[in-house]
Parts: sequence; structure tokens; C-alpha cells
Amino acid sequence: MLSVFAAPRLRWFTLPGLILLPALAVGAPAPAELTQAWTSIANSRPQDVLRKWDADRTSRPEQLAWATAQLSVQPTTDANLQAAGKVLTGLAGGDDELAAEAAYLQARLYQLYYAQPDYAKAAELYRALAARRPESHWAQLGLVKLAMLKLYVVPDSAAPGTDRLAPAEALLAGIHEPLLQRDLHLQIGQAGIALKQPLARLLPHLVAADRIGGISGTAHEDLVVQLSVLSLRAGLPAQAKFYCERYLAEYPDNARAFTIRLKLKEAEQQLAKEAAP
Repeated sequence: MLSVFAAPRLRWFTLPGLILLPALAVGAPAPAELTQAWTSIANSRPQDVLRKWDADRTSRPEQLAWATAQLSVQPTTDANLQAAGKVLTGLAGGDDELAAEAAYLQARLYQLYYAQPDYAKAAELYRALAARRPESHWAQLGLVKLAMLKLYVVPDSAAPGTDRLAPAEALLAGIHEPLLQRDLHLQIGQAGIALKQPLARLLPHLVAADRIGGISGTAHEDLVVQLSVLSLRAGLPAQAKFYCERYLAEYPDNARAFTIRLKLKEAEQQLAKEAAP
């Protein structure tokens, strides 16, 4: 049986295609050739773009598509990444949404693409983007990525007993898009489990992520299981009962239903004790 603490499959955080598709909206209406370029990148065919285009494309949207294709092409080489980084740096100096997207991808380059990541540099670029264009989707998405760095890689303090969740929580105030708020709440809650933080600190974030909604598939099932079990462990039987009943209503035939029925019985027993004179 899978562990009840299995982290949800956070596909919306990682799939390049989902991140890059908004670029289709840059400069409406997008020329057919540009639209096709982004479609090729989203379909994992960046070589189709690079065969036709080079770094000297005249329009900024085309330059962004070319740089993104360079990031996506396999095998990855330092030359490809450096060429992409040079173009992204130039584009990021603008003052529009395309510049914000380029700045976001520039930070991702340092966080994810280089063989030797520079997490401090990535964090610096995310912070700079959020300061320059705080309402941009890309800046807010960058804050979610910055939170992950703070939680796991470059925490504000690594002293024993430090509240490792607080630096990431502080970034929530800068995020106004509900789905990105959800993502960050979920990240903080999962990090709290991994970092063995008190249940009282991490559970509200998992509850907040669930209330915002939009989580589907196995990730949703995992989250409801976690809320059922952790609520019971935290001494919140009413909350545990709510999530247990919800799990059994939504997944009555799944493998973990037997365990959740036992947890539901425990929650009901605790509630009965609390109600007794």
C-alpha cells in the first residue's frame, strides 16, 4: 500500500509545456509561424524551431521562442544554454509581460538547466522580477519557485529549531492568483511534512490548498488522505472525520479505503469521548 504521506504529483509545477503555453498570447494576434513554433516546443519538438530559426530573429516574441527552444533541445549543452541565456538577458530588460517571462526563464536557467545550478543567483533573479513587476503572472510564478528554494535549498536560516516554513509563508502576500496561492500552500504543507515541522504549522496550508481547489487525479486523492490522517494525529477529530468521509465518498473502492475507514472510526470515538460528560 502507498504511504499516506506520499507527496501529491505536482505536475503543474514541472511540465515545461504548461509553463510555456502562455507565451502564445504575447503580441495578439500571434503570427502563424510563431504559433507553430510554440506548439512545437510544447510538443517536445524544439529542433523544429531551431532548424528554421537562429538567434538573429528580429521580433522579441520570436527571440523568446528561439531561446526557449534552445533550453528544451536535447542533448543539453553549455553552448545552447549560454546562447539562450544571452537572449533572455536582453529580453528581460524590457518593461512588458514578455520581458517578465524572459526574466522568469532566466531564473529557471540558473535553478534548473545548468549542470551546476546557481540557486542563489536564481533566487536573486526571482526577487528582482517580483520587485519590478509584482502583478505579472511570471513574477508570481517566480515567487512560488523562490519559496521552494527557501524551503529546501537556500533557507533564510538553517539553525536547529528554526521555523523553516516562515520565509516561504512570507511570500504568500505577494501572490494574488488563486491557483498559485494554492500551489504555494501545498508546497509549504508538503515541506512541513518532509522537514518534520509541527502539525499545527503545516496542516492549515494543506487545508487552504484543498479549499482553493483545482487539484485532480492522484494528487487530489493523496491530499485528502493526508488531511484525514494528519488531522487525526493533530487532535482534530472533527476535521479528520470530515476528510475521512469525503475520501470514502469519492474513492470508496480504492486501496486505501480500508485504512481510512479505520481512521474514521478512531475520529468518531474521539468525538464521542469529547462529547461525554
